[in-house]
Amino acid sequence: MLETVRSRARPYFEDAPAAHDWHHVQRVEAIAETLLERHPEPADDRVVRLAVSLHDIGREREDRGEIDDHASWGAEEAGRILADVGASEGTIDRVRHCVRAHRYSTDVEPRTLEAKLVADADNLDALGAVGIARVFAHGGTIGSPLYDPAVPVDEDDAPAGATQYNHLHKKILELPERMYTDVGRDLAADRVAFVDAYVDQFDREVSGSR
Repeated sequence: MLETVRSRARPYFEDAPAAHDWHHVQRVEAIAETLLERHPEPADDRVVRLAVSLHDIGREREDRGEIDDHASWGAEEAGRILADVGASEGTIDRVRHCVRAHRYSTDVEPRTLEAKLVADADNLDALGAVGIARVFAHGGTIGSPLYDPAVPVDEDDAPAGATQYNHLHKKILELPERMYTDVGRDLAADRVAFVDAYVDQFDREVSGSR
């Protein structure tokens, strides 16, 4: 079933920009596998892997302005896909919850271990070296400024940051606090340290001191 669902999910990413393309899904799956291996309590790995494959199927539609919330839309679409391939009602409900709850900016809190692992895996791909690359790739796609000294972070009212640099502060560096599992927090600590070091270097370079 998993391979069938992957093949059904992949066309949703055909024209996706680099920050949310199919490679993002593959990285999230690899992270999820690490979390599943290291978590002390057993989780339903099939639900996790199905949810990872489907978690961003609505992202491109949202980016094009066709829907308001890719997590909510994706959960409904995931249900239809899973029903088509013969998944049980219980599996469908659990995967749909994972998809609906994975998004950083929603008020839907993960209620199950599987949903927490999916959310942590997705957030971890936004941290570290890959996370920094994704910030600038996404910023380039939407045309946001790289950096603007006239818009300091503490005066920036944009929820996600008016610049790519501000986005690092307003969202990316806050991600460790959004981790739901201890294993997720362990991985996040190493990745956020890399982002901290990068931001420090960035600050020195733009000030001309380095």
